[in-house]
Amino acid sequence: MTDQPIATAALVQQEAASLAVSLAPVYQDLHANPELSFAEHRTAALVADRITGLGYGVATGIGGTGVVGVLENGEGPTVLLRADMDGLPVLEETGLDYASVARGVDPEGNDVPVMHACGHDVHVTCLLGAAELLAARRDTWSGTLVVLFQPAEEAGGGAQAMVDDDLYARVPKPDIVFGQHVGPLPAGVVGTHAGPSFAATDAYRVTFHGRGGHGSRPQSTIDPIVMAASAVVRLQSIVSREVAGTDTAVLTVGTMHAGTKNNIIPDTAQIGVNIRSYEPHVRDRVVGSMERIIRAEAAASGAEREPVIEHTEAFPVLVNDPAATGAVTAVFADAFGANRVVDPGLVTGSEDVGMLATAADAPIVYWILGGADPQAFAAAYASGRMEQDLPGNHSSKFAPLIHPTLDTGIAALSLAALSRLAGTAATA
Repeated sequence: MTDQPIATAALVQQEAASLAVSLAPVYQDLHANPELSFAEHRTAALVADRITGLGYGVATGIGGTGVVGVLENGEGPTVLLRADMDGLPVLEETGLDYASVARGVDPEGNDVPVMHACGHDVHVTCLLGAAELLAARRDTWSGTLVVLFQPAEEAGGGAQAMVDDDLYARVPKPDIVFGQHVGPLPAGVVGTHAGPSFAATDAYRVTFHGRGGHGSRPQSTIDPIVMAASAVVRLQSIVSREVAGTDTAVLTVGTMHAGTKNNIIPDTAQIGVNIRSYEPHVRDRVVGSMERIIRAEAAASGAEREPVIEHTEAFPVLVNDPAATGAVTAVFADAFGANRVVDPGLVTGSEDVGMLATAADAPIVYWILGGADPQAFAAAYASGRMEQDLPGNHSSKFAPLIHPTLDTGIAALSLAALSRLAGTAATA
């Protein structure tokens, strides 16, 4: 890492802005054609084709649909830049000219709408831009650049699937991992936070077993819908009554499925539970309480069979390396201005990118990239209606601005990489 200031920061930003304009149609194409987790075939083919044309050595099909490009450029450290590619089963309601009307098949075999409601189209486009910018500036740095396009972040298995598919036997192991996630900060702003930053997540599929029958004769049945409904209400008391006010936890019941007709009491009912936490003792408390409540509600209803609790998804806490985060924050402040670099604090969202760093025994720096209309952000903040008026990730109305979101995202990835690659030039 050079001890000279990166005097090329202004030029990098100019080049990033130019690339953002040329890549805007690619972003719109990705947004209009999202794909579900582990089904990112079109997206993977698009990125593989583009980075091959830039001179990267390309490996495809890692962990299913993962794509990795490697650009070796002399002696020096190995830097990995990561973007995730998958969309969500959400019906888009943005009204954009390039809004998605795509559909897909979810893991349960259901036909569902698909939308880039979490901004992974932004992530892919920004990484394509950074890959192009850094390839064109090979005379200013030395080392190895790895650009990784990951499947299935939303499903919780993409990063681990790539690691399990011999990722680091197929591409160089990085000395540091960088990445970013677009969110409802003002476009042009980046948010960095050292230490624990993104929450751990645990997901559970819970099946209540009752005894079905005719809706006119409930006395002959054991109603699993009542069990499930009672459990949903009771589960909400865990965070408010069993977690200390000084600790952080979130519990959400995001799905509930039961029955086929309004006069038939079904045999089973199923709910999907999601838990977010930062500390192991908090996680253990919440999970234990969830299991106790679910079993107790089944027993209270006279269930003849224990409910089935399946652990379907888990991400660890994402911990940003303090020293590396401090260095990157300083680079961003110098390049963008201190007023455009903020500390978002703890984020209760979760990310599996940390698994790529852990598997390489490397530090990670992962930041928030603002994508909201600054005027809309300011108005929502002033009115105290941020949650109501500013659509965030996973909303059907989530629509990041193209500019300056792409401009800033391309520049941020490029500057972070250049801050670590040996031989970074001090002048253009």
